[in-house]
Amino acid sequence: MSGRGRAGMGQGMRRRSLTVLAVLTVAAVGVTGCDAVGGDSPPGEEKKAQPAPRPTPVWDRSPDSVAAVGDSITRGFDACTVLSDCPEVSWATGTSPEVASLALRLLGGDRAVSHSWNYAKTGARMADLPGQMAQAATRLPELVTVLAGANDACRESPESMTPVADFRDDFEDAVATLRRAAPKAQLYVSSVPDLKRLWSEGRTNPLGKQVWKLGICPSMLADADVVDAAATARRESVQQRVEDYNGVLREVCEADERCRFDDGAVYEYRFGTDQLSHWDWFHPSKNGQARLAEIAYEAVTAKEG
Repeated sequence: MSGRGRAGMGQGMRRRSLTVLAVLTVAAVGVTGCDAVGGDSPPGEEKKAQPAPRPTPVWDRSPDSVAAVGDSITRGFDACTVLSDCPEVSWATGTSPEVASLALRLLGGDRAVSHSWNYAKTGARMADLPGQMAQAATRLPELVTVLAGANDACRESPESMTPVADFRDDFEDAVATLRRAAPKAQLYVSSVPDLKRLWSEGRTNPLGKQVWKLGICPSMLADADVVDAAATARRESVQQRVEDYNGVLREVCEADERCRFDDGAVYEYRFGTDQLSHWDWFHPSKNGQARLAEIAYEAVTAKEG
């Protein structure tokens, strides 16, 4: 065979080899493509993406236990008898059906007794809250309620009110205390009530004004009928401090994913004389305690914080 013939034969063999290689390559690519959409999927049909599992909500709208910290409001002070605590009508953990406390609404009668605890103290200020929170945390509650700050504003004079920076430090300390001992506990924080409105409502009752002279919130309630420039400025400074406190409560709570602030609902609630104690015309009556319980229940069970 001539050299040209052998060369032609070699070129033909190389062409056939390249053809076979191309076919095998196409087949391999085809197999790989089938695997990408699922080996059993019909041609042209892509595998549907599986939906990502929904994350478990951080906030539990039906906690199984409740602990309360705070001041005289949460102790039901002056709601039953004069100048006395009455925790059974507390908005947070009370057992009175007349009030229907947050604990009663969330837990039911028997469990409200066995699975709720009230560590609030009459006269307590924000500086007392870390200690109360440490006590509450020992119970490992699923929900802790906070209503504190009125006594920080209710001092002998506006000059002796708790500075806002100290108020913030004490509240942050209280939250940190809870988080160290009970990191998954939920926190419901109530705003400080509108003290100026309580003054304007309570001053209509002569008996209430006599009780105020015993020393109830003098920075706001002293000389209840005096409305001159100095008295007005004094009350306005107290009111501004309450609003500043509520700003702190909101900001600190927003920094904690397991905390819900009431968004100012208690501060904005227009307490009337029916909601005020008929012993001192300043603290919540049983009716007022029931209104606080309603506000708290709506906040705790809301779908979004």
